[in-house]
Amino acid sequence: MAKITYREAVRAGLREALQRDSRVFLMGEDVGKYGGTYACSKGFLDEFGPERIRDTPLSESTFVGAGIGAALGGMRPIVEVMTVNFSLLALDQILNNAATLRHMSGGQFSVPLVVRMATGAGRQVAAQHSHSLEGWYAHIPGIRVLTPATVTDARGMLLTALQEPDPVFIFEHAYLYSMEGELEEGPPAVDISRAAVRRTGKDVSLITFGGSLWKTLAAATSLAQEGIEAEVMDLRVLRPLDINSVLTSVRKTHRAVVIDEAWRTGSFAAEISAQIMEGVFYDLDSPVARVCSEEVPIPYPKHLEDAALPQPDKIVQAVHTLLGR
Repeated sequence: MAKITYREAVRAGLREALQRDSRVFLMGEDVGKYGGTYACSKGFLDEFGPERIRDTPLSESTFVGAGIGAALGGMRPIVEVMTVNFSLLALDQILNNAATLRHMSGGQFSVPLVVRMATGAGRQVAAQHSHSLEGWYAHIPGIRVLTPATVTDARGMLLTALQEPDPVFIFEHAYLYSMEGELEEGPPAVDISRAAVRRTGKDVSLITFGGSLWKTLAAATSLAQEGIEAEVMDLRVLRPLDINSVLTSVRKTHRAVVIDEAWRTGSFAAEISAQIMEGVFYDLDSPVARVCSEEVPIPYPKHLEDAALPQPDKIVQAVHTLLGR
């Protein structure tokens, strides 16, 4: 296994995609000459040229719409949106065009589009650049929503997504870009339909995705020192949701805590909680618990930002409450 950063894994996936298929091109704000806001396309303009690495105006609706048109025309565009907050400017194109055209055309058209965007907090860039809105996108039928949390997924999910006939949205937690991890051996493309158990346990299921995975694993390590064996489930794919893997875990542990960096009200954690209650209610020894962000715009000061977000100690506390400690 090779140790690389999450940023390097994303870059490797992008380079492989561009090398494999001449129909693939990258477009977005600052992806060319600047090398990408998060340096994921650094050097690509010189390597692949301006036809395949296209800088766009600061107009998310325009360039996401252009990506949809290119996909309808037979290309395989990868559209990079600088941050999830700004993706809301393209929501009309996403909801009313990308997600609906196959249905509205009776299957005559598909939109093989991949949209990548940074999500999440923890970097002191304040409220307009820090929210976790991937659960909003998981509400939309007609698209696939991925949340890679490991370097292997960051590299391989993109390659698999480009084989899909319908739009795929990849949410890369911005806090992870500098994280190092071991790149697993094997084929570069990875499954984009199943959740993954990142740590096995028998006492409680900790269910999460994206940037919260590593905080959850840290909490599981802390709990293990107390003799509590927590199973950590990385959802990886929010739509279509692999609820069967979640229910299998909860049937074994009889307790569940859902960790989600979004706000608690109307969160994806609420959807997971509801599906657990619907699917394995009689296997539960206690109600499903949730650890989410505080219901405020993400603050700028570090101590307030940290306080607003799910943290390992909050996850541990939630488990203690479930176990009556």
